[in-house]
Amino acid sequence: MKAVRYHRYGGSEVLAFEEAERPAPAEGQVLVKVAGTSFNPVDLGIRAGGLQEVFPLAFPHIPGVEVAGTIAEAGPRTDGRQVGDAVVAFLPMNADGAAAEYVLVPAEALAAAPQTVDLPDAAALPVGGLTAWQALFDDAHLEAGQTILINGAGGAVGGYAVQLAHQAGATVTATSSPRTEERLREYGADRIIGHLDFASGAPIADGGPFDVVLNLVPTTPEETAALANLVADGGALVSTTTPPPENPGRGIRTARVFVASDAEQLAELVSRVDAGTLRITVADRRPLADLPAVHDEAASGRLVGKTVLVP
Repeated sequence: MKAVRYHRYGGSEVLAFEEAERPAPAEGQVLVKVAGTSFNPVDLGIRAGGLQEVFPLAFPHIPGVEVAGTIAEAGPRTDGRQVGDAVVAFLPMNADGAAAEYVLVPAEALAAAPQTVDLPDAAALPVGGLTAWQALFDDAHLEAGQTILINGAGGAVGGYAVQLAHQAGATVTATSSPRTEERLREYGADRIIGHLDFASGAPIADGGPFDVVLNLVPTTPEETAALANLVADGGALVSTTTPPPENPGRGIRTARVFVASDAEQLAELVSRVDAGTLRITVADRRPLADLPAVHDEAASGRLVGKTVLVP
């Protein structure tokens, strides 16, 4: 089979589109014929070796932690999974991934793919959707009637977070560039503001203080701590990037999001996609052989939106 692999840590030059052996499923695994995978920023850190203490790799390694495709083979004890089933999954971070024609997937990670979108585009759902869900409901405990500020709402996670928070009955304020403002309003954002200004050390945002502040953009430790000034007493400050301070005072709870694969939550997200209440937005669909270029574009800040890669 064809796959993108790397045999050592390094820059995008280590990514090679080459022949690889097609794997065979063991107990509890299925082999998925890949319809699409996607690029995630964490891929850069894993490839460069900066996360090897957290996600150690065995070389050669195939990247790609999101997959949409169809089951080609099922190993023993795979809970009735059938060949031909269309599925999506969030894969283990340091296992061989889906930047290939076939990938092994733990059966417990699988959810049925949404039926209302093209199957390759469903690969844009697992990581972003699960990150948003877990940040809002597992970490921030967002409830109906509350207010939330989503800092960095224009990205993939932010788009899901706006939709899910709106559906939960929260009043949503989102930071956005003009490029994504219209889409976020369609998603349910009640108020759009520009980027937060940290120059004074205490950013100001219309609509605050907020019951929940969700930070999705890279911020310095000082800037992340300053976000607590936008949180109401007893509220929550949650970040997917820089860890927030453990005890900012005023009864504020803080958490850093470490997204986890959860097939039940993923199935709920899929059901919302099929019900028409959760939209998957894909900025670009490219051939798998373009993955090195996608890494370069992401590293230089030129990659805009979610990119799906198709074998």
